Amino acid sequence: MAKEETVRNAEKLVAAAMKGNDASHDAAHVFRVRDMALALAVEEGLSSSTESIEIVELAALLHDIGDYKYVRDPSQEKLVEKFLEEEGIEESKRLKILGIVKGMGFKEELAGFKNQEQSLEFGVVQDADRLDAIGAIGIARCFTFGGSKDMVLHDPAVKPRSEMSKVEYMQKDRQTTLNHFHEKLLKLKDLMKTKAGQRRAERRHEFMEEFLKEFYEEWDARA
Repeated sequence: MAKEETVRNAEKLVAAAMKGNDASHDAAHVFRVRDMALALAVEEGLSSSTESIEIVELAALLHDIGDYKYVRDPSQEKLVEKFLEEEGIEESKRLKILGIVKGMGFKEELAGFKNQEQSLEFGVVQDADRLDAIGAIGIARCFTFGGSKDMVLHDPAVKPRSEMSKVEYMQKDRQTTLNHFHEKLLKLKDLMKTKAGQRRAERRHEFMEEFLKEFYEEWDARA
């Protein structure tokens, strides 16, 4: 674990910075990602390195602070850097944490971002976040987010975008909630970076496929 006081302070920052978010991207989401990232780290053999575990835990806790979907004040984008400096995190470790936080988003992958080191720490944090976006919790989060943005639930006339740039992905105003499954969520299984993440993603992916099959049958009055 990271130093206990720093972890507690990070948890407080998460609670304060995300208190106005809807339940798809609230503090509970972050704490689930932290717990999953630590579990994946153990499965991937990182538990013997105190530094690696500290990097994983802090990056997981800080990964959604300053999220573009919720930023109300531009200064929020610097909160993570400021926090790490105030906590006295050494530069090498601070840079690794910031590299994970800034590079792990799906939109960054669309833009062609490649984590310089392809570090295992990066992989377990990114996989943990993506696991929380799929399966039963992922379905719940998807509809929660769509509802908070007044998105149309489903419109057969609006087709999912097969290819997107980072900018196009960030423009969600004309999309439906169901299309998000096809544009992102169903792709995440094949984008997992760790074997532990891949194993867990299989079951969650299958659950989403079954859900969508049932959804479309009910929508079309076939079930």
